[in-house]
Amino acid sequence: MTDQTRANPGREIEALLATQGATEASLHSALDKILAYFACVAGTLHGLNRATGLLELRAARNIPESLLAKVTTIPIGKGMAGLAAERRQAVQVCNLQTDTSGVAKPSAKETRMEGSIAVPLLCETRLSGVLGIAKPVAYEFSPSEVSALENLGSILARHL
Repeated sequence: MTDQTRANPGREIEALLATQGATEASLHSALDKILAYFACVAGTLHGLNRATGLLELRAARNIPESLLAKVTTIPIGKGMAGLAAERRQAVQVCNLQTDTSGVAKPSAKETRMEGSIAVPLLCETRLSGVLGIAKPVAYEFSPSEVSALENLGSILARHL
């Protein structure tokens, strides 16, 4: 959060989703607000399809066309989003371009992003999806930023 004076978008996102529902437009708007708040330029929002058990893309910003087909559906346990869903905790990589941990899939480099985090959308313990955001520079999200993302994730979870 580079601009500490900027208000956390939680209340605004809650009001938006409460009045408009989890529509494509409202989810894109919520994602845009989250990206702006954390000074990120790329992000995805996946919802859990309970029938298939797959994470399905609901909103995306600045994801290359070549990568969109690969992230339309994500199995639990695969890639950063799948691991965040499986573990029910945030998964982050300081630099996607140089990561050798195996947490991020090699295709994640196509985003040209570096600092990246995926946060499960949890309503109590029930998984509703995953939020992923990224910066074009190496970055590790602080514990307070992770907590803020988890709180935003719980708001999103209530509406997915």
